[in-house]
Amino acid sequence: MTDPVTVPAEVVRLLREETGAGMMDCKRALVESGGDVERAREILRTKGLASVRKRVGRQASEGVIDAYIHGEGRIGVLVEVNCETDFVARTDEFRRLAREVAMQIAARDPRWISRDDVPSEVIAGERKIYEEQARSTGKPDNVIERIVEGKLDAFFKETVLLDQAYIREDSKSIGDLVNEVAVKVGENVVVRRLARFRLGEEA
Repeated sequence: MTDPVTVPAEVVRLLREETGAGMMDCKRALVESGGDVERAREILRTKGLASVRKRVGRQASEGVIDAYIHGEGRIGVLVEVNCETDFVARTDEFRRLAREVAMQIAARDPRWISRDDVPSEVIAGERKIYEEQARSTGKPDNVIERIVEGKLDAFFKETVLLDQAYIREDSKSIGDLVNEVAVKVGENVVVRRLARFRLGEEA
């Protein structure tokens, strides 16, 4: 039987500050990883995202409405981000998330919050266009389907907020960012609604 890994308290503390996970969760992850901090981060992230999925059904009726004005008043955004408790809604972590989401909306102008919000007729219309484009190149049916799915995925990443690449770190999506904050605060976190205005634009 191998001896358990001894994890210095300072390493546990630093991992906790970095990830927002509990002290015991950080210690267990470090022991499980054999003291490998990078691997411990991955373990916490995997377990954290699993716990986020469990929280998805819980009611999130607290939160904030954030307003962001960009370009000397030429673009304005309102976004509502919800959580489960007023305590979390008042934290800097949660309020920073709301501001980052508002800035994302100002920069990237998403049409919908999630894929579930995209009307089925819009998806059907896009799919038809992509199929016709692929068929015009003479590709076989099995290849056409892959091309269509790839183009639909690109369409979602352009127009759906949670699928968009985060403007500050394009290796992660806004959905990833929301999940990370949900892991840190231990609550269900939801982007509820948004509105974006451009000066002179028709309603």
